[in-house]
Amino acid sequence: MTAVVGRTPGDTPARANPVGRAVTDAGVLAWRSLKRIPRTPDMLIYATIQPIMFVLLFAYVFGNAIPIPGFPGARAYREFLMSGIFAQTMAFAVASASVGLADDMSKGLIDRFRSLPMARSGVIAGRVIGDLVFNAFVMVVMVICGFVVGWRWHNGFGQALAAFGILLLFAFAMLWVGALIGLSVGGPEVAASAGLIWLFPLTFLSNAFVPTPNLPSGLQPVAEWNPISSIVAACRHLFGNPSPFASPDGFPAQHPVWLSLIWCAAIIAIFAPLAVRKYRSATSH
Repeated sequence: MTAVVGRTPGDTPARANPVGRAVTDAGVLAWRSLKRIPRTPDMLIYATIQPIMFVLLFAYVFGNAIPIPGFPGARAYREFLMSGIFAQTMAFAVASASVGLADDMSKGLIDRFRSLPMARSGVIAGRVIGDLVFNAFVMVVMVICGFVVGWRWHNGFGQALAAFGILLLFAFAMLWVGALIGLSVGGPEVAASAGLIWLFPLTFLSNAFVPTPNLPSGLQPVAEWNPISSIVAACRHLFGNPSPFASPDGFPAQHPVWLSLIWCAAIIAIFAPLAVRKYRSATSH
């Protein structure tokens, strides 16, 4: 007599398939991450205040003091500036992922997830996707702020969308870095510092706020190969904004879009597996 083994009620095809289960779990946890925004509106306010302050300070206080080689006028600096602000804001997404995961770890929420039949990669991916949607909204606020100070794109809506796509891809990559940091530190306070302390020199040693021809000659190659510089240069190229290079014949100047995609792919390929592995080791005991 042959026994027929039936499925349990929760064993749907999506749950039986490991990939489908991971996608489903990631979607559920991404929605959980987004639901906290209406409950804590101050988080959204503070997330947008900092980049708005950077726009206003650099555009109106430092703009006239920082010349753009080959592009005279105050408006040239404002158009030069906005891609740097966009890239910096997406890079600072590191903090949201690191603090959020560190907070979940300290409150024991990750231990509760471990006790459930959930894909471990889905827990981290859910946090990353939720934070990515949140940062997309912050970027919309930055675009409005840019239009207010006089920034425009000049290469058509299609290339502008491509630039915003690169910015979101960069945010996605940096969120995996933040996930690894959040799972590696002792608490949310440490995560806040560890997630940003190394980003400030990386951001300012780039072309985000100062043209690389204006930097000391020894720092120019470092700045032009900086991953943040690559993202900024790609966006300026696609937006049609001023983008001077110290080495106009070099690879960063000739292929900014390709270099930015290479950097994003490399960051994801390195830090996504490390974050998932760290989560597995952190919840295995």
